[in-house]
Amino acid sequence: MIHYLLKSISYIFHPLIMPLLGVIFYFSKTPRFIPDPVIKAKLFSITILTLILPILLYFLLKTIKQVESLHLKSTKERLIPLFLNTVIIGLILKRVLPYHELPELYYFYLGILFSTLACLFLAVFKIKASIHMIASAGFFMFALALSIHFKININGTIALMCIIIGAIATSRLHLKAHTNVELILGFFVGLVPQLILLNYWL
Repeated sequence: MIHYLLKSISYIFHPLIMPLLGVIFYFSKTPRFIPDPVIKAKLFSITILTLILPILLYFLLKTIKQVESLHLKSTKERLIPLFLNTVIIGLILKRVLPYHELPELYYFYLGILFSTLACLFLAVFKIKASIHMIASAGFFMFALALSIHFKININGTIALMCIIIGAIATSRLHLKAHTNVELILGFFVGLVPQLILLNYWL
């Protein structure tokens, strides 16, 4: 029972979901007036680009035997998906979330881009960093920064995110997908770019 629970956590909080959750969280907390059609258009575009398109690309890569599983267990498997994800994030920054429209989200995705590039760089040198931890740590830092930026109380969300990050780390260790070092490395690869970019929008 515990095994299936921990395994499900890896799927429920998959890295592909976190960038979209960051956008949803932003629109739910921002005090700025943003027309509903704009919100729906952004959410639709980001859902297609960060969720649907990567899944389709995964099945394509699996068909041509470039990847074996959705969790990209080896560093070799990671190279093409991470490169493609870099291109997708760049497209989002250029077309969907330009700086002059939504600067907070622009820098959130810029941080995701830097984290993805760092993960790709590490994979080239056969070093694994937990992509689950990268994504969850990036979202956590962004949510924390938004609470300061907009002066809102999200203590409940922060507490929940701490529990979720702990659950994700436990899940990855239980499934023997990562070592402690890889989890810690992933956490900082996700957190640090978001932290550095706070200087430009917070």
